[in-house]
Amino acid sequence: MSQNRQIKILLYVFFLIPLLIFGAELTSLFFLKGNNINKPRTKYDAITGWRKECKNNYSNLQNEDFLICNKHGLIKTPYQTNKNNVPCFGILGNLILSFSKLLNQKAIHKPSAQHIMDDDYYKRIEAIQFTMSHDDGKKVDDINDADVILLGVSRTSKTPTSIYLANRGFKTINIPLVLDQKIPNGLISNKKACIVGLVADPERLADIRRNRVAIMRDHHIKEYTDLDFIKKEVNDSKLLFKKNNWPIIDVTRRSVEETAASILKIIEIKKHK
Repeated sequence: MSQNRQIKILLYVFFLIPLLIFGAELTSLFFLKGNNINKPRTKYDAITGWRKECKNNYSNLQNEDFLICNKHGLIKTPYQTNKNNVPCFGILGNLILSFSKLLNQKAIHKPSAQHIMDDDYYKRIEAIQFTMSHDDGKKVDDINDADVILLGVSRTSKTPTSIYLANRGFKTINIPLVLDQKIPNGLISNKKACIVGLVADPERLADIRRNRVAIMRDHHIKEYTDLDFIKKEVNDSKLLFKKNNWPIIDVTRRSVEETAASILKIIEIKKHK
């Protein structure tokens, strides 16, 4: 037998024949037409992953309703299709059932259960909105409403860390430290928020800033990338943090998640004081 003929036979066995069987199964189970539309029929249960006997009652069917059959019978969903009288079937049904057997856990059959809109959910949304509106020191008049306040010179991961903390439900303000610019009034006397200073290695900051300037194509801000100037910035920020007894985190070799984890530990320590 030639090699080409062997390949054709393998294609028939492993691809075409299963495809034909699958198509016949779909035709017999899911596409209800003609006089059989009101007869009880075994349909695939899109919710539970089992086959159930559902009486297909289309008497109240609107023009373009999308239907699923579950253990309670035929129900309509708010989804629509381009054709009338089109039943739907659960693509993930067998997958969910297989995972249930593998993990020895019963599926709860609740759509979007991982996205529960409870108090914690709305707290996170509120924290994200607060953090975005207070990014980079844009707004500091309501600084007493913040849970966390991050301080640091440019390019010390203040914004991504703030966003990460906001997703954990903490209202976060990040304030850049610029030479000859005073920190906001009320920051030193603030006892409610967890105030944390972020620093980084000056040489590492210089590399990051040079890349940023190259992208922006603005070569007129020489001090921004000057190593001696950056060293002075970092040293001044450290003196400010030590003077006010604010904890300091070096983000040079830390990811955003690691920095945020350290801040969360500081928050816990502050709570128990």
